[in-house]
Amino acid sequence: MSSMSSVSPILVWLRQDLRLDDNPALEAAVQLKAPIIAVFIDDEATDTLSGARAAGAMSMWWRDQSLAKLDADLRARGSQLIYRSGPPAKILDALLEETSACGVYWNRQYEASDVARDTAIKEALKQRGLLAESFNAHLLFEPWEITAKSTGGPFKVFTPFWRACRARGLDHHLWNAPPSFPAPESWPKSAPLPQAAAPQQADLLGAWKPGEAGARAALDLFLAQNITGYDERRNLPAEPATSRLSPHLRWGEISPRRIVAATLASQKSGALAVSDGDKFLAEIGWREFAYQLMFHNPQIRDTCLVEKFEAFPWRDAPDDLESWKRGETGYPIVDAGMRELRRTGFMHNRVRMIAASFLIKHLLIDWREGEKWFWQCLADADPANNTASWQWVAGCGADAAPYFRIFNPILQGPKFDKAGVYTKTYCPELQPLSGKSLFAPWTAKADILESEQITLGKSYPAPIVNHEFARARALDSFKSL
Repeated sequence: MSSMSSVSPILVWLRQDLRLDDNPALEAAVQLKAPIIAVFIDDEATDTLSGARAAGAMSMWWRDQSLAKLDADLRARGSQLIYRSGPPAKILDALLEETSACGVYWNRQYEASDVARDTAIKEALKQRGLLAESFNAHLLFEPWEITAKSTGGPFKVFTPFWRACRARGLDHHLWNAPPSFPAPESWPKSAPLPQAAAPQQADLLGAWKPGEAGARAALDLFLAQNITGYDERRNLPAEPATSRLSPHLRWGEISPRRIVAATLASQKSGALAVSDGDKFLAEIGWREFAYQLMFHNPQIRDTCLVEKFEAFPWRDAPDDLESWKRGETGYPIVDAGMRELRRTGFMHNRVRMIAASFLIKHLLIDWREGEKWFWQCLADADPANNTASWQWVAGCGADAAPYFRIFNPILQGPKFDKAGVYTKTYCPELQPLSGKSLFAPWTAKADILESEQITLGKSYPAPIVNHEFARARALDSFKSL
């Protein structure tokens, strides 16, 4: 390419890959031996016209913290992050002109609107004789790589999908960023990085450490201390038995390959039981499965994968929806989860299933309403995982829970939070209760409620729906399909 001088810089366009280590676009740029200009283009406000969805409030809080950490990490290596906002194609054109860069490298995204945008940008750059390459930084396998032998198409059921992934071999080639990056002769202007604004109701955000170093620390802590007994303990919300890596994965502060490499190494050394490690790796597998689903079914965010569910007779019940959002349903395990969500930007996965099932099956409210709320409130709100999980609970997705599986919130509480530690953390007004009465306060003896100054409907909500009635109603509605 004669027009490319030996010192033409390369633009590395960062998006959901806010890390330096094991970043394939950055690795390829380093191999060019050209000056590197790392760019983040904030298209949250401008991209909604294309069908993309702006990140929710908690996820944006996380992203903005992560950008600041990434900029600091780059500066420690003699570089910096260039931050601009606007339509990506326009911003990249401006930067190419300002810097005389030889092209753009980036890591792939998989939502239909992102694929369309990136394809158009890549074609336009190549037509101009510029370098334009994209890489896989977000997944172990591209969504088109793992196919069912019987159909040649994507898998519709998780277990054979993950079996095929394991048979292919889990790639854990890792790349460690060099101690410094070659800088251009002059830097293009950068807008100031956005200030991370925490949602008002969130008051327990100190537990989170956004950024690449925070992601690595979370992985190390999990494998060193908290993964033992993972197969069973991951279902217990009061225990620190989950990795809490999901928000880090959401913004690509850690690669799934690094998680796999560390887990396999821990299994190999004997420090980690094979069964615990395999169960944890299968959770990474569910993330892969969700991305395959989203890629092959771009309508998944708004449309049931099982088409007949579009005719489901959902209730229009705004008051019930609000009670659920606030954690005021009168069912303590559901309410604890919804309050954890508002306060911390997170919800334990087992409780997510219980809370989602309650909205869909007990209240007969459209799963899309719940999906939107989780998108707004979760720090780890991921475009593939969030939708696939909601459709799974509703029974209208791939490999879905059967429609007649209706979690009983009265029994789920003592089953997974026997001592009530989790429930009482987020529903402190129920502190004096224990056993069944904690998870079904309306069954507690009147004198106990009175002596503890618990008044249902005042100090803690009365149930907004009767469980037996709701279960029968749900079964009738689902059978009608």
